Amino acid sequence: MALCATIRRMVIRRRRKPIGVVLAGGLGLRLGGGKASVELAGRPLISYPLAALASALPEVAVIAKSDSELPSMPGVTVWIEPDAPRHPLVGMIEALGIARDRPVVVCAVDLPFVTPELIGRLARADPRKAPAVVTTCRGAMQPLLGCYYPRALEPLRRAAAMPNVALTDVVADLSPRLLEVEDPDELLNVNAPEDILHAAALLDRQRAQPKVKS
Repeated sequence: MALCATIRRMVIRRRRKPIGVVLAGGLGLRLGGGKASVELAGRPLISYPLAALASALPEVAVIAKSDSELPSMPGVTVWIEPDAPRHPLVGMIEALGIARDRPVVVCAVDLPFVTPELIGRLARADPRKAPAVVTTCRGAMQPLLGCYYPRALEPLRRAAAMPNVALTDVVADLSPRLLEVEDPDELLNVNAPEDILHAAALLDRQRAQPKVKS
């Protein structure tokens, strides 16, 4: 009996491990559309957060609109969110609904410098009584990089029904636990052509740095 109870607890814990989800339903108009497929240093932009999530979590998916332009992603699960409205909340709500009783670590498609270590911190962070753990850097919250728990679903649904709702305001109203990020580059958004150039320069600088052997 004790062994059976232990196995059940292990199964429940495994089921409740966060699912990593890349939010890819935006239009990306400032980048000419198809943000997920925009190239950064010879790779699709979506490949960077996707790789970070896959390195840190056992299960990862991409959520997008039915008409979203996505690059080839062999073996990657793609969830389809409702076609309207176009708002990040739609993808977050749909992901939580599909995940059912499991937390979801969401990451925007345009965050190429997110690291597996940061994803791991989000997944392991104790939310305490909050419905989410959300990253912040130098006083600026990044609601599109956070771990959202099932109890966040209904408040997000209610907020999405309001017109012209701002995502940052909605997430702030959840009173999430904030996870401080020391390096602002980890939360760098790529929204415009000049951001691609800046991100490419940062990647070149990172590659040029000598690796420290442990």
